[in-house]
Amino acid sequence: MAGGSDGDFGSWVRQRRQALLLTQEDLAERAKVSVRTVQMIESGRAATIRAATRRQLLDVLGPSLDPAAGPAAGPAAGPAAGPAGGALRVVPAQLPGDLAAFAGRAGHLATLDGLVTAAPAAVIISAVSGTAGVGKTTLAVHWAHRAAGDFPDGQLYVNLRGFDPAGAPAEPAEVVRGFLDALGVPADRVPADPDAQVALYRSLIAGRRILVILDNARDAAQVRPLLPGSRGAFALITSRNQLTPLVATDGAAVMRLELLSAPEATELLAARLGAERLASEPEATRQILDACAGLPLALAIAAARASQTGFPLASLAAELTDRLTALDAGDPATQVATVFSWSYATLSPPAAALFRLLGRDPAPQTAAAAAALAGFDVAEPLAELVKANLLSSSAGGRFAMHDLLRAYAADLASRLDPPEVLRAATVRLLSYYTLTAHEASRLLYPHRDPIPLPVPPSDFVPFAAASWLADEHPVLVSAARYAANAGFDEQAWQLAWCLDTFLYRQGHWHELAAAWTAALPAAARLGGRCEAYAHQRLARPATRFGRYAEARAHIRKALDHYTAAGDLIGQADTHCSLVPIWDLEGGYAEALHHVERASALYQAAGHRRGHAVTLSNMGWFRARLGDLRAAQDCCEPTLAMFRELGDRTGEAGAWSTLGFIRHRMERYADAAGSYQRALDLYREIGDRYNEAGTLSRLGDTHLAAGKVTAAREVLEQALAIYADLGHDEAATIRATLESCGQTAGPLRGAGARPPIASTR
Repeated sequence: MAGGSDGDFGSWVRQRRQALLLTQEDLAERAKVSVRTVQMIESGRAATIRAATRRQLLDVLGPSLDPAAGPAAGPAAGPAAGPAGGALRVVPAQLPGDLAAFAGRAGHLATLDGLVTAAPAAVIISAVSGTAGVGKTTLAVHWAHRAAGDFPDGQLYVNLRGFDPAGAPAEPAEVVRGFLDALGVPADRVPADPDAQVALYRSLIAGRRILVILDNARDAAQVRPLLPGSRGAFALITSRNQLTPLVATDGAAVMRLELLSAPEATELLAARLGAERLASEPEATRQILDACAGLPLALAIAAARASQTGFPLASLAAELTDRLTALDAGDPATQVATVFSWSYATLSPPAAALFRLLGRDPAPQTAAAAAALAGFDVAEPLAELVKANLLSSSAGGRFAMHDLLRAYAADLASRLDPPEVLRAATVRLLSYYTLTAHEASRLLYPHRDPIPLPVPPSDFVPFAAASWLADEHPVLVSAARYAANAGFDEQAWQLAWCLDTFLYRQGHWHELAAAWTAALPAAARLGGRCEAYAHQRLARPATRFGRYAEARAHIRKALDHYTAAGDLIGQADTHCSLVPIWDLEGGYAEALHHVERASALYQAAGHRRGHAVTLSNMGWFRARLGDLRAAQDCCEPTLAMFRELGDRTGEAGAWSTLGFIRHRMERYADAAGSYQRALDLYREIGDRYNEAGTLSRLGDTHLAAGKVTAAREVLEQALAIYADLGHDEAATIRATLESCGQTAGPLRGAGARPPIASTR
């Protein structure tokens, strides 16, 4: 990485590895380095990092967060030298790809250039409006690529879906969370309050030369929370509406895109078909230009059609003219629909069928999902649609469709495809998402009790990689929401279940709440255990957000349903859901009561892992209450139980709890050994937060034993992790480091909370 210290690089390696859900062993194997090398680099203990080692790690963890991709060319979307204190500053690079054959709009490009030149130190807001398909996004993205050098601190981009015919516009809070993620804020450090999220976003970009593109906005209210508030930033907004309120209250410069002039439209066609071809058939060229009405989207589709056929332009113009004669209602919108119909009519039957289905919601974004939707091999149909300019593709293997085309495709589907065909396609897509997400989730948490799933087709081969969830979870949350609203109740509940572990462990609390909130009405219609489980899982983000009354209300409803169903394991899980609330409130006796109740229920149900986890938790809370001998007696037997079950997460928690107990007993050497065993396991499974908490308490143990140098070493490691996570415990660790040698300090017990049972 250019422009960063070895310590910065080590923190970046850890951050990237976690985002890909890789263990240190996974990374070492893929990068062809030793596990110890990875550990030394991530902890900042590597004195120097060889250039070859750095390249090998970058090949695996490259800026795209794609384990198969190497380092991207151009500005790296990675950590830059941070402010004092060593915090990383991520430089986002979110621009979509530029259009190779851009034509026209010279005046608009010059106006945007002038805004940057005239006020380089000001907050600049520019709004581009115009009708659908007029090229607003193309202009914004093309100019952004040209001007990227003026914004060295990065470029943020979002499609606000203001006029998406198949979905709701993006909520500002959803967008801000996406920007915070792009700026390197760990998901578990995003504030619960939307206003606090906006404040954090604006604080992070304060004083930075950064470009924010807010594409396809519905109105001023949607974009206002997303506008930067500091000098040097540039916000470029596109919308079909004029966004006049931004002029009055935010000082925005507004420009409107009209249809292309005849010379500009000719330039666009020439850029795609060649000037010689146009010059050889001037009359046919004129007819095509007239038919497309100066709308860039229509011209692009017409040009793609002409490029594919190789026929004389005259034959294509005649075909288009015939259609216009029959269908033209005299306005550009009708004419562009005619151009769509012209291109659609030339598609092969498989491509035409796929095109119609792609207009549906939820719309698949990958080839695998499109194949599930269609029920047939889509490699050639997808290529055909891209060549026809009816679909766009990105380097990451994702596909997108202009909202005008989606509306057109959806209308065709409603008229041409029987309802049972459309429903079967939706079921196939939701089943693909559910089955694949389930496989990925089981890799993360193999000990979780299974749920009934759709019967997979005979040729179904899931993409079994936990990293798939990192890429697809926003799509899956949307799919769960769609499934619930459209009456696909089982799929809505199953998708939320499959997302639960990933979203919880990665700290995506808002998305976790959104998935289960969407699934709750579906779960209520399903009734019984499904509804109980949805309430139980909704209690977790509510607890995380400090809304304890709301969490307890969900837990009471879950417990009522489980009790009525005679579900002992469900009742035990629900008692465990109360434990974190009491722990956070300092109610250790109350927490212990619920742990003991859960343990009895797990034993009655013969659930070994639940029993092991609750025994370990009993040790934690009895130690908190001062009953150290009883705490040790609870915790020690669980080590063999977890090893027999192959549960490294549970074993790590048990070792950490034993370290806490043995410290309280003043058996400092035994405590340090227990913490080290926990550390080894947390590093294996990639649990950074609990690794930091264990390092912190190991530092306390070394201080209590008078080993100041050893304490300082592990506390500095804990500080590096907490600082990288943006966790406020970093301030406590700094204070402890400053006082090393003066006092042993309090035993904090931060981090590494007891491994609350979650069996389903």
